[in-house]
Amino acid sequence: MSTSTVLVILGTFLASAVEMVEALTIVLGVGIVRGWRSTLIGVGAALIVLAALVAALGPALSVVPIETLRLIVGALLLAFGLQWLRKAILRSSGYTPLHDEDAAFRRHREEAAKAGRDERAGLDWYSFTVAFKGVLLEGLEVVFIVISFGSAQNKIGLAAAGAAAAFVLVVGAGVLARGPLEQVPENTIKYAVGLLLTSFGCFWGAEGAGVDWPGDELSLLGVIAFIGASSFMLVRVLRRRRVAPAPVEAPA
Repeated sequence: MSTSTVLVILGTFLASAVEMVEALTIVLGVGIVRGWRSTLIGVGAALIVLAALVAALGPALSVVPIETLRLIVGALLLAFGLQWLRKAILRSSGYTPLHDEDAAFRRHREEAAKAGRDERAGLDWYSFTVAFKGVLLEGLEVVFIVISFGSAQNKIGLAAAGAAAAFVLVVGAGVLARGPLEQVPENTIKYAVGLLLTSFGCFWGAEGAGVDWPGDELSLLGVIAFIGASSFMLVRVLRRRRVAPAPVEAPA
């Protein structure tokens, strides 16, 4: 198995796991307070929409020339990855508070408890809507990553397998824990995902533009190392700037 294949599976697995933890937090917060029937129907409806998107977009991308596809996918992954990496750097340096799944879970429970009841056609529409929107929005990012990684390498099946493994792991852990997965090191995972997305974006975007990387796929490891070292340096600089004492003004 090649280096890029391993990183494709790892990237889709980690990115999917992060998004699924956030979706699970929303679903648990609503379902525990308001009941599971309408909540799970909302989850199922969102999954059907996401499956339809994958079925429609996957084959459509197969007709695009691979160089053009890698250029487009590389640009999109670069923009997407830099957004994740920026947030992770700011959180690691202390400029932005870490995401707290337990606090998010309590917030969703409180909002669900305060919302009124609107039951039509046997559904609690608040539960259905919140679950549908939460799973759909988080799932769209998973779909984007799976299609981007898979289509650029002609390995959508492997990318989907990474996402499926994350789904089984997160849902299984959530069912066993019966609560939010607050012990998951989400910022660390987001850091790794941002690093992988940014690195793949640079690598595939350059390939699509006609660059021949020395060592072919082995160069990807060098790109990851360079971007990783640069981001760690940014974290150290921002930490020092945040804790540095403010300059004392001289008396007039």
